Amino acid sequence: MLVEFQEIILIIEDNDVDFEITTRAFRKAKIANQIQRCEDGDLALDYLYHRGDYVDSNKFPTPSVILLDLNLPGIDGREVLQKIKIDEHLKRIPVIVLTTSNDKRDIEECYRLGANSYVQKPVQFERFLDAIIRLTDYWLGISILPPAE
Repeated sequence: MLVEFQEIILIIEDNDVDFEITTRAFRKAKIANQIQRCEDGDLALDYLYHRGDYVDSNKFPTPSVILLDLNLPGIDGREVLQKIKIDEHLKRIPVIVLTTSNDKRDIEECYRLGANSYVQKPVQFERFLDAIIRLTDYWLGISILPPAE
């Protein structure tokens, strides 16, 4: 049985393999959210502000949850996080940093900038799957998210 949520998930991830593993984990966990992807920080901000190729807000709706990698080409994940969390219309969106880094400085900075959660990507697929299931259960099943604007 597929579990279908109304919420849109925006995955900001430049690595094709990591993105594929994330979407495989969603499928394996039978989670059928609409997923949007941006491959760098500049595209992510265009998406969130409905600029450029993302001007159509019906085709590219404001996400309910953002999974954000830190090490992105162009504007990096830290700057994307900062811009989201200082914007009155975007700061309500939960941002889960999903990255390979377990550097204490990255963790502290992301929480200082307003990250709602910080998760290190597990190397093994089964552990990664478990992490995605837990994230999804909490953020899309248990947690009550603000209404989409």
